[in-house]
Amino acid sequence: MIDEFAKEYLHGDLREVREVMLHKLEGLGEYDIRRPLTGTGTNLLGLVKHLTLSESRYFGEVFGRPFPEPMARWDDLGQRGADMWATEHETRGEIVERYRRVWEHSDGTIEALAIDAPGHVPWWPRPDVMLFNVLVHMLTETSRHAGHADILREQLDGATGTNAQRDEAFWEARRKEIERAAKAAG
Repeated sequence: MIDEFAKEYLHGDLREVREVMLHKLEGLGEYDIRRPLTGTGTNLLGLVKHLTLSESRYFGEVFGRPFPEPMARWDDLGQRGADMWATEHETRGEIVERYRRVWEHSDGTIEALAIDAPGHVPWWPRPDVMLFNVLVHMLTETSRHAGHADILREQLDGATGTNAQRDEAFWEARRKEIERAAKAAG
């Protein structure tokens, strides 16, 4: 009983945070979703592309259910990091639709397997896992990148969370209070 509850709970949270990732692209132009916003080049569309590859691996090959479309292999050193940004030849639509197709494939794996179904993650130090481990890992990974996306989006146009409304006066006052407290502590 607890196994099915845990599986559905984790799966539900993963579904929600996936949607948050795509929400971060809404209303932005091509340049803004692609441009590097950190010293390492982190960008919104690259985060979505990265999660597509990660999820396809974890809910695909780890459980002997490879995603049916070609994807870079985890051990292909020549492709390392290519999943973190989109080339000018890759469209937003292609990347988003591939992410959605990966969701469908992943959801099929999650629904088909018991939470204690065995899997094998060759790039982990302890490679023998269960579906539970992978669900927790992908929920954590996707949530972490959703946090990155929150900050990147706020840098771009001030949008925060999933609510497009913004009270400029409130946030300016809050920022000033935080700045005052930082200076006083420093």
